[in-house]
Amino acid sequence: MTGSRIASLGHYQPAKVLTNEDLAGLVDTSDEWITSRVGIRTRHIAGPDEPVDELAAHAAAKALAAAGLTPGDIDLVLVATSTAVDRSPNTAARVAARLGVPSPAAMDVNVVCAGFTHALATADHTVRAGAATRALVIGADKMSEVTDWTDRTTCVLVGDGAGAAVVEASPGTGEPGVGPVLWGSVPEMGHAVRIEGVPARFAQEGQSVYRWATTQLPPIARRACERAGLAPADLAAVVLHQANLRIIEPLAEKIGAVNAVVARDVTASGNTSAASIPLAFSKLVEQGAVTSGDPVLLFGFGGNLSYAGQVVRCP
Repeated sequence: MTGSRIASLGHYQPAKVLTNEDLAGLVDTSDEWITSRVGIRTRHIAGPDEPVDELAAHAAAKALAAAGLTPGDIDLVLVATSTAVDRSPNTAARVAARLGVPSPAAMDVNVVCAGFTHALATADHTVRAGAATRALVIGADKMSEVTDWTDRTTCVLVGDGAGAAVVEASPGTGEPGVGPVLWGSVPEMGHAVRIEGVPARFAQEGQSVYRWATTQLPPIARRACERAGLAPADLAAVVLHQANLRIIEPLAEKIGAVNAVVARDVTASGNTSAASIPLAFSKLVEQGAVTSGDPVLLFGFGGNLSYAGQVVRCP
């Protein structure tokens, strides 16, 4: 056993699309103001009858189908989310029930925007330890439900969606498909990105997050490549948390991934928090922008000022 690998990916977005022009009818903003500051043009918004676990289950079902597996093949369900309304049953248990997974370990992971890469590392460690054989790792968030739609500084950013990966053991002597994780946080700056209060509302200190992401994270992301035994120039793609195009592009450049495709799904999907990395990665695979076996850096950052990244091999 050499570790784990991503066997397949899947993603899901609600049908409703909210454009910048639509937002200009709600708050004092414009398409030019939004695109120049964050690069977002559209985002998908879930309806009141579309809870987080439903978004997650749709993405997971597509990942299962892509792998040629059934729910009975899964023994671990991990859902990265920070927007589930209910505490129990947790989102992972509800996804398992929707899909008909018979008796999995089912856990939620709340590391907000870095949630998927934390959950992926957890699945990798669990498979390596022999405590699971196949896992569904899902990032799903309904940011529209925790957004103040009268606040133009935050409502222009968010979208809803889900992305999922099937993670399984990778036997043999080849390279592991999920590389070592590099993760951490800056707890004293946790106030910079928040979802708190009753009712819960999303808020952030935009300039603080921008400075931290563009100055402190590039060397950390390069170290994640080093742990995988790769130089940034060897990467085929870079999938960063889709927060803001003005963060993604400078960060990708400073990492030194000069030959890599850089995911820019934020322009079409907005900031979908824990869903953003698997959603963007799944789209790259679907579009043929990367091919099986390609090394891809996944790097999540944001809420709690937490971060986690690893190099994975494209399914």
